[in-house]
Amino acid sequence: MSRTFTVSPPPSVVIGYLQDFGNAEQWDPGTQRCTRLDEGPIRVGSRWRNESKIAGMSTELVYELVELAGDRIVFEGRNDSATSTDTITVVPHGSGSEVTYEAVIEMKGAAKLATPLVKVVFEKIGSDTEEDLTNVLNGLVV
Repeated sequence: MSRTFTVSPPPSVVIGYLQDFGNAEQWDPGTQRCTRLDEGPIRVGSRWRNESKIAGMSTELVYELVELAGDRIVFEGRNDSATSTDTITVVPHGSGSEVTYEAVIEMKGAAKLATPLVKVVFEKIGSDTEEDLTNVLNGLVV
């Protein structure tokens, strides 16, 4: 799933907000709770427990910030049945930002059989996420 959209805040504001995966509670329609597992400044290696409900099914992944460099943020979430890699790129666009959000989900073991269904579900969620994330980012104080 990949979406590209523009928002009014500049990249520094958008990246400052998005590097805290705990904020997913505000913009990810599936996230019910996202709790930081470590302390201190957010940095590569910071981790969050994300509890989600998607298409009626509850799941929990532990996400780690694996890259925070310049215009790019990468989170990797894992559990026994899936690995999710979320890559967010934020570049200047006029006085605001262009955001590209890409989520790649790799199913493991028996869950691989559900891959075609997961793709359809996540395409729908992608549209909802784009709408929610656009609204939240546009509401940030610049």
